[in-house]
Amino acid sequence: MTANKTKTVFICNECGSSQPKWAGRCPECGTWSSLVEETVPKKQTRSVPVGERKLQPLNQTVSLTAHRIATRVDEFDRVLGGGFVPGMVVLLAGEPGIGKSTLVLQVLAQITGDRLLYFSGEESEEQLALRATRMNINDSRILVACENNLENIIHHIAQQKPTVVVVDSIQTVFSDVYDNVPGSVTQVRECAGALLKKAKEEQFVALLVGHITKDGMIAGPKVLEHLVDTVLYLEGGKTNFYRTLRSMKNRFGSTNEVGLFTMKDNGLMPVENPSEFFLSERRKHVAGSAIVVSMEGTRPFLIEVQALVTQTSYGNPQRTANGIDHRRLAMLIAVLEKRSGLPLRLQDVFVNVVGGLRIEETAINLGVLVAIASSFKDTPLAPAAVFIGEVGLVGEIRSVPQIEQRVKEALKFGFKPVYIPRSNLKQLKKVAGAEIIGVESINQLFEMIF
Repeated sequence: MTANKTKTVFICNECGSSQPKWAGRCPECGTWSSLVEETVPKKQTRSVPVGERKLQPLNQTVSLTAHRIATRVDEFDRVLGGGFVPGMVVLLAGEPGIGKSTLVLQVLAQITGDRLLYFSGEESEEQLALRATRMNINDSRILVACENNLENIIHHIAQQKPTVVVVDSIQTVFSDVYDNVPGSVTQVRECAGALLKKAKEEQFVALLVGHITKDGMIAGPKVLEHLVDTVLYLEGGKTNFYRTLRSMKNRFGSTNEVGLFTMKDNGLMPVENPSEFFLSERRKHVAGSAIVVSMEGTRPFLIEVQALVTQTSYGNPQRTANGIDHRRLAMLIAVLEKRSGLPLRLQDVFVNVVGGLRIEETAINLGVLVAIASSFKDTPLAPAAVFIGEVGLVGEIRSVPQIEQRVKEALKFGFKPVYIPRSNLKQLKKVAGAEIIGVESINQLFEMIF
């Protein structure tokens, strides 16, 4: 083997790529002034392979998903795809104070296993005990330690042979091998890599907690997302009483799944019926309110979209959007002006997705557009009407995917009529008693509802 020497490289804080010399802009992601100087040891070279795995036919390998470990927290299991898989490495990310540690402790209390290890680099054992008492958790299987040294953590893992290991948070963990401070690119990447290797060897579940920066990225190198098996984001403002758990990457299940929780005094409680939850405080017979159906992964949500159109008091009219992209709002307003003749250029337009959800898909465009028109005309919509469809620039209503699941969710709660793109009608099966109306353009729809 060669001698273990150190070298100096420049690592990008945004994408995690390493460069041999300084440059003002990262050549990989193009971000300015994101390169940080790091001193790392050179990797040792080996003349012969160590721990070489044998090749085997793909059709004779054993499926790991058949041996899932259910957490018995329904919303968490839904996002994971049915539970943990032995050897799985999960990154749970979110803003500080959003409830990551609370959710992790709840999962540990519900999961099966003889040894459940919780390493906290931010809280003492006494603080963890106070949180557990508040959440009515009294479980001797959960072993806690205020530990952020990687070598000590791996030593405890080797001794205890755990089912699940929680590291809260990965930014606080450091290794004695490297001289860099905890939270640096090298420490975060190498410590996470060592825990991943140990999890695959010992077949335990590693749950790494990571913080989100003000820019919405996981603190530390972006390469950490590519390293783990699953990336979960816990979202929701600190002032909101609900949290959404979103899967952004999952090697053992579908992506973009969403779980919904409400914040209670004793922890995060799963929401079993999201559609009823979001519509519980809706007022009927009010202008500017429309019901849409959004798909979050494989799950349809009934959501209320509100719009308020008023005479502007300034030279430039305001365009404010909460829950949808403001550029999409500007586009829909332009379509209303050009294709339907609504004079909105001197009107302030405010749009809000009730509940604080942020929706990226275009299937709610029709509902947003109808809510704006309803507020401008000061004409309430039918209280049980649902609007599904994408709106094009020429005023046409275009088809959307998963139309059958959307319509079934609306009919399940007694909402009708359901306005959908005419091109989607052929994809629906006959539903007795259902009032499903296909429309081709926004002008045709306005003739029906106004």
